[in-house]
Amino acid sequence: MYASASKDDRPAGKPWTVPELAAAKREGRKLAMLTCYDAGFARALDAAGIDLVLVGDSLGMVVQGRDSTLPVTVADIAYHTACVARGLSRALLVSDLPFAADADPVRALEASVAFLQAGAGMVKLEGAGHKLAVIRHLVEREIPVCAHLGLTPQSVLRLGGYKVQGRDEAAAARLREDARAVQAAGASMLVLECVPSGVAAAITADLDIPTIGIGAGPGCDGQVLVLHDMLGLDSGHRRPRFVKDFLAEGGSVAAAALAYAEAVREGRFPDAEHAYA
Repeated sequence: MYASASKDDRPAGKPWTVPELAAAKREGRKLAMLTCYDAGFARALDAAGIDLVLVGDSLGMVVQGRDSTLPVTVADIAYHTACVARGLSRALLVSDLPFAADADPVRALEASVAFLQAGAGMVKLEGAGHKLAVIRHLVEREIPVCAHLGLTPQSVLRLGGYKVQGRDEAAAARLREDARAVQAAGASMLVLECVPSGVAAAITADLDIPTIGIGAGPGCDGQVLVLHDMLGLDSGHRRPRFVKDFLAEGGSVAAAALAYAEAVREGRFPDAEHAYA
């Protein structure tokens, strides 16, 4: 086990900064991330020591009750970013660029500025390819970027559903190539979603920036779950394999968030039951 992986040894109340993410990877300190959409839950997650909080476009499904993330707007994300920011003093706040908001560099910059003005410290966007120019455009303008590869929910129509990505050799090679490309474009962090554990571990070893897994096995530098999934709440959608109900063990939201963070840092979550081979 890494020397610092079993506990949160940062000074109490010290806000996370983007450069500290790469330092955490070098030191082998696992990062615990959860989604959040309001100030009350933000305060609970912050107090539990969650390192990164994501205002995800998942709010379309778990908050708005929609069938996908596609209808979520820039205004939706900006509103919830402002709400969450008011509840945080320590965790780094990341905001999703919703569907089509990152279609070109100009639109992505406009949305990103709105999110940073609302309190975000980083923006997240899905994909590589033409998105590399978007990443470069934002980073050149001092906006930190988290990339997102593997299962990209905004591509659900093209992918034909929510499916594990990178299972064959060619697809795994493309993922590794895209991961290197988003790092070269300037991304400070990378989310890997629904990727076989071995592929995600290989990508993590390739990169200097931290990887955050969701359904990507224990070899990533950190983990993220949708808050509602972590609490075992019924979102009206099929529960993915990688989800674990921490509220059932903890008994309260605060205890569940703390149990999740500790399980991530100690390498106990995800286990084989909550990952893809």
